[in-house]
This record gives sequence, structure tokens and C-alpha cells, in this order.
Amino acid sequence: MLVNRVGDFFILTGVLFVFNELGSLNFLSLFPMIPFLSNSNFLIFGVSFNFLNLICFFFLLGAFGKSAQLGLHIWLPDAMEGPTPVSALIHAATMVTAGIFLVIRCSPIFEYSALSLAFLTFVGASTSIFAGCCGVVESDIKKIIAYSTCSQLGYMFFICGLSGYNVGLFHLFNHAFFKALLFLSAGSVIHSLSNEQNILRMGGLRKLNPFTFSMMLIGLLSLTAFPYTAGFYSKEIILSIAFVDEHFIGNFSFFFGNFDKFFNGFLLLSLILLRFFRREQL
Repeated sequence: MLVNRVGDFFILTGVLFVFNELGSLNFLSLFPMIPFLSNSNFLIFGVSFNFLNLICFFFLLGAFGKSAQLGLHIWLPDAMEGPTPVSALIHAATMVTAGIFLVIRCSPIFEYSALSLAFLTFVGASTSIFAGCCGVVESDIKKIIAYSTCSQLGYMFFICGLSGYNVGLFHLFNHAFFKALLFLSAGSVIHSLSNEQNILRMGGLRKLNPFTFSMMLIGLLSLTAFPYTAGFYSKEIILSIAFVDEHFIGNFSFFFGNFDKFFNGFLLLSLILLRFFRREQL
């Protein structure tokens, strides 16, 4: 709750700056005026800041808090104490998508701030690789999937930083389905093991829960962008756009995005082998 209040504070600050300068918060009124503000400055404590860079910076910090990006990501793994269906809703369709939707909805503003786009791409790519590393070493099944959510949100942010807002929305839509499937499958496993969440104490579940095994496998294959799954189409477009970008920040995000795919593949093998194929544990 406290981390999300930090995000709310930054968003509200950006909104107040916009209203103070333009006198309106209606998108239809704001967007036509944005091109004329590219050289406008704003004084804070005697220091001059570019107006568009300033409001984009506040919007981005708010979006990072809402969508659990690097530095403000700590609330997402710790929000796993609730029931698994609630976790599925939080990670798939409601809370964590608010920040990325804000960026997509305000894309006509961000397009006139190159500094904000570079910052957005850097933070998104860094979050994807950081969350992938954390997910590999985690042993709590729900926290593993939570870190994979941070990772996928990083993909969405860095593709928006490369001006691929439609692709970011496409991946957000795809991610909602396979992430909800993963959480519900994890809930089925936890329920069948009397609320055990440590994957190191699981094993032999393929025979006990064959349907859950098949659903979990489908979700994990989509998460790792296996060919012809939902995640494959959106992730490959994201990495293709990053690959053809001629700037350093595009190459940076492509490199980190591919490393994150490696960690997701490792995650797939560890979850499937430890939970479903390993011999039963005490």
C-alpha cells in the first residue's frame, strides 16, 4: 500500500502541473496543445525545467510504482499472501497493468519527450533482466510467478519507450491470459498439497494432477515465447522492434530482453522438473 501511494503521489503531481499550465485535463483538449509545448520551461525553486520532460518524468515514476518496475517493485512479490484467485486477478487484468496503460494512453505526450522515452526503455529493460534473475533463485511458487510478472511488465515498458505502444498493449492483453492460467494452476497445486508453496518440497505431481500439469505447461510455454503460443507473437515483435532500432538504447533493451528469455526458459524447466517429474518429497 505504501509503495502504491508513492506512485499515486507522482501521478497526482504530474496531473497538477498539467492543470496549472494548460487549465484542462481532457485528453481531447490536451493532445493538440502538446506539440507547441516542446520548448516550454517551468521554474521550480528558481531552476528551469523543460515542461514536457517534467510532467513525463512524474507520470513515469507513478507508472513505475503502479506497475512494479525496478526500485518500486518490492510490493509485488510481497502481495502474495492473499488467495491465489486474487493474485491471478491482480497480475493479469487489474492493478499492475494500470501503469503501463497510463503510458500507452498518454503516448502523444511521451512522443515529444525523447529523454523520457530513453528513461522508460532503460528502466523497462533493466526490470526485465532483474526480475528474471530473482525468479530463478526464488523457491516460493507464487513469488516465482510474481517475478515473472515484473519481467513481462518490463517488456511492455521498454517497447513503449521504443514507440511501439500498440505492441505493448498487445503483449499486455496476451500476458493477462497465460499469467492468470499460471496462477490458477499454482493455486491448484498449493491446494492439493495442503497449502505447501515451496517448490523444493514438491514432486511427482504429474500423476496426481495431470490436468493441472497440462495447464501449467501451456502457461509456461507461452511465458517463454514457445512458437505458436500467444506469448510468442507479442514477444517476438517486441524483440524484433528492439533489434532494428538504430540507437544504443534499442540494442540495450534487445540484449537484456533476450537474456530474460533465457531465464524464463530456465524457469520453465525448473518448475516442470521439480514439481511434476521429480520423485515425491517429504
